[in-house]
Order: sequence, then structure tokens, then C-alpha cells
Amino acid sequence: MRICLYGAGAVGGVIGAHIAASGRALSVVARSATFDALQHNGLGLEADGKRTHYPVRAVADPAELGPQDLVIVAVKEPAMAAVAAGIAPLIGPETKVMTAMNGVPWWFFDGLPGPLEGAVLSSVDPENALRSKIPSAQIIGCVVHIACSTAEPGVSIQKMGNGLIIGEPFGAPSDATRAVAATLADAGLDITLSEHIQREIWFKLWGNMTMNPISALTGATSDRLLDDPLVNAFCVSIMEEAASIGEYIGCPVGQAPAARNDITRSMGAMKTSMLQDVEAGRRLEIDALLSVVHEIAGKAGIAVPNISALLGLVRVFAQSRGLR
Repeated sequence: MRICLYGAGAVGGVIGAHIAASGRALSVVARSATFDALQHNGLGLEADGKRTHYPVRAVADPAELGPQDLVIVAVKEPAMAAVAAGIAPLIGPETKVMTAMNGVPWWFFDGLPGPLEGAVLSSVDPENALRSKIPSAQIIGCVVHIACSTAEPGVSIQKMGNGLIIGEPFGAPSDATRAVAATLADAGLDITLSEHIQREIWFKLWGNMTMNPISALTGATSDRLLDDPLVNAFCVSIMEEAASIGEYIGCPVGQAPAARNDITRSMGAMKTSMLQDVEAGRRLEIDALLSVVHEIAGKAGIAVPNISALLGLVRVFAQSRGLR
């Protein structure tokens, strides 16, 4: 299987390192310092206090590789425009593209039965560039349950979790997707196949669409946010609004906000990925976590005053810091 990783940040680095460690050939599209690090040292993974580097083929231009069997897109939403501009040489008629990303993807309503089936989401694909370059029928959705960070360019730290939930937008996994699942499982990742991947995406979003932006605004870890009763109540209100949207679109949550927040609180002083991005001066993935939810609420005719308030606040914050 010809496998290409597009984006070797924290999540991509963990997935890619597992694949490379299993002995499979892996190509990685990277740039700048990450490209240099991969060429000189390979892909690094730090786990249980031990750092190991694995050889990969690093390229800056996807055209050097040609069509792949599997392309793993593991970048944050602000980088997707660059992916759209460069990914075409990697995709043949049989290529599967696995999107290992936070938030709601552009293809979310393709194949999702319900009142918004087939809806186009301009907040995450404003020029339809992604839709035109990556056919939805070739997508594998991926929900990542791995806590990780980037130690330095080309080196990921795997802190907690090892799980990926994968599935196709149109329902039951095809033989090709089952083959991808088997490959990833053989690489030591905990793989769950889902026939309702959009529900899994919405459930994870419901849990992290509060902690990420609020931590970015405040600079606080998740435990401090949830220990404040006013902030906790604000999070619950946002989650109740998102649950109402989920019920309408066919992605019921099935958990109380307080129960989910208790789980988050039990994880201790967690620094969210968006707070890490603020500290590193990187653009924030606001659209995939909040703008798109606001857009979906508008299409559904559901009032979301708390989601709207949080979106406005974090949008102004990011603009004032040059992170948008």
C-alpha cells in the first residue's frame, strides 16, 4: 500500500510514526523546518520517555510522489487551503483520503441522511476548492482520540490514548476502508470502524468546542475553566445548543454536558491544542470548531446565542493577535 502523510504535526506525526515503525514505506509532504528535520532525522516519536526516529521519504512537492493508495491529511483547518492547492497529484481514482482533523469537515453532510443532507458548508470550504479536489466518495473520516503535542519540528509526543475511529461519509465501510483499518491496526493503533462517522465527529466536537476556544481566550488549562462555576455554566449552555443542532441533523449526542465536563475535569490540567497554537503564534482553527456550527445552526433555523457569543469573542481575539 502506497501511503502518504500530508502534514507531520502532532497528530500526523504520531500516526505516521506508528506506520513507519511497522516497517511500511511512508512518504510525507512537509515544508520548512519540518521538511528539513524529516530529511535529516526521519519522523520522531516520543512516548513513555523514549524518543525514536523512523526513516520516511520527505517531499515538499506532492507531484514527486504521484497517486497513492492512502493519503492521510493531518493538518489543522487553517492549512487546508494549501492542501487543496497541492493534493491533486496524490489522488487517483482508487485513492482513499483519510481526514484526521478536528471539527466539522467540508464533506460532513454528504451521505448524512436528514434535513440537511448534501448541504455545502462555506465556512470550511469557501471556494469549494476541497470539494472539487477530493471526491467525497473517496473520503475516510477519522476521529482522533490521542493526546499529543509537538516537541520540535518532525517530533511528536504521544501523551495519552492511541485510538482512531474511522468510517466513510456514506455509511458502511467499503473493502478499501477495511483494508486501511487493518493496516493502521497492524501499525499498533487502536482502530474502531464506524458506520456513522458523522455522529462520531459531532460527539467529539460537542466535547471540545468549548475548552479549545475558551482556553485560547483566557490562557487557562481546562481544569481551571471547569472549576469556575460561571465558565462551567457557559460551557454547558454552549453544549446544550450544539446538542440541539445534533438532534436536528441526525447526530444525537446522548450524554449530559455535566457528565462530559466531569470526564474532562478528571484529566487534570490539560492545555488544549488551541491554547498551544496561541502560545506558538499559529493561526487558530476557529472555522472548523465554531464558525461551521454557527453556519449549520443558521441552516437549521436554531437559535444559538451562546455559540454566537463565543464565536464573536474568539474571532476578535484571533484578529487582534494576527492569528486568523
